[in-house]
Amino acid sequence: MLEKALRGGPKYWAWIGFLLLIIASGFCVYLTQLKEGMTITGLNRDVSWGFYIAQFTYLVGLAASGVMIVLPYYFHHYKKFKGMVIMGEFMAIAAVVMCLGFIIVDIGQPQRMLNIIFHPTPNSILFWDMIVLNGYLILNVVIGWTCLECERQRVKPPKWVKPLIYTSIVWAFSIHTVTAFLYAGLPGRHYWLTAILAARFLASAFCSGPAILLLVVFVVRKITKYDPGKSAIGTLTTIITYAMCVNVFFFLLEIFTAFYSGMPGHIHSIAYLFAGSHGHHELVPWMWTAASFAILSLALLIPPKLRYNQKLLPWSLAILVIATWIDKGLGLLIGGFTPNPFNEITVYWPTGKELMISMMVYALGALTLTVLYKIATDVKRELGELTTPD
Repeated sequence: MLEKALRGGPKYWAWIGFLLLIIASGFCVYLTQLKEGMTITGLNRDVSWGFYIAQFTYLVGLAASGVMIVLPYYFHHYKKFKGMVIMGEFMAIAAVVMCLGFIIVDIGQPQRMLNIIFHPTPNSILFWDMIVLNGYLILNVVIGWTCLECERQRVKPPKWVKPLIYTSIVWAFSIHTVTAFLYAGLPGRHYWLTAILAARFLASAFCSGPAILLLVVFVVRKITKYDPGKSAIGTLTTIITYAMCVNVFFFLLEIFTAFYSGMPGHIHSIAYLFAGSHGHHELVPWMWTAASFAILSLALLIPPKLRYNQKLLPWSLAILVIATWIDKGLGLLIGGFTPNPFNEITVYWPTGKELMISMMVYALGALTLTVLYKIATDVKRELGELTTPD
């Protein structure tokens, strides 16, 4: 099936060329980082994780979001998700590719990854993060490719695929739980030191990830005319709405716990993010934008008439994605590092070179997703499924 990715029209190849150009430009900057070190980034002594790890954290949620389609389809036999299952699995592959890419650019010298393999440390969360990410990538590649090939041949998938599918469902929860443990396992960072952090990660993943998937589905539907069905889109939108409600509720729990109990460590981080501290207000407009967009997205998604409005839905989902990206990206990460244990503020902001390298990783993920979706839609075209009735 791979040969299908080598056939396409002018627009397809123009898009591929554009992504390759971004990858090449970003790689040139990455070579500078390899030569000069992390000094080209905005990282410093107090903020040792930055934009790279923020994107990694967010994209792990995108990778885990596929379970919101796979679980109803295989566990509850919700057949209306049939046209969207392969999209969710391929989205997970692209998301994990980007996750691994951001880890590689963040660790400085890429050969350091081998230390985890040659010198395994099971008592380290980083070791388990490597296991779950790579395992989830392999599971989705094997499952997605095998099922698509069987669908193309009009035969049932082999029996050994189903245990892998059930394993991938459990695995999807594990990748974001382990990622949350990377934060919650650091006792000196009060903003992250909460038992509910893993639950917050999962709730945000199950609203933002499917929202991004639906936005991509809308683009694919417009370009290829392949429609997974209004019922499937409506059901997934309902899932997104419930997950976003839980996500906002969990965040409000953190606000209550911090301020009602008067815990200084928790209060200082939240105050810095939303009100500023020591004359620093860099993230204040961003965090209030995230809060406003979160409320606005719920206002557009909770009423059924607005939620199922196909013209309004892409805007509602885009607002939700922006809100969760700000909150779970730089807000969560910088909030954990700021203020430092001495209650001092060290400002972090990504540099232009940092953003260029990040664009390279995102372009690599978009290229992976484009190739996989091109193959999937061509198979659907062969099967006469360019449109799927409800």
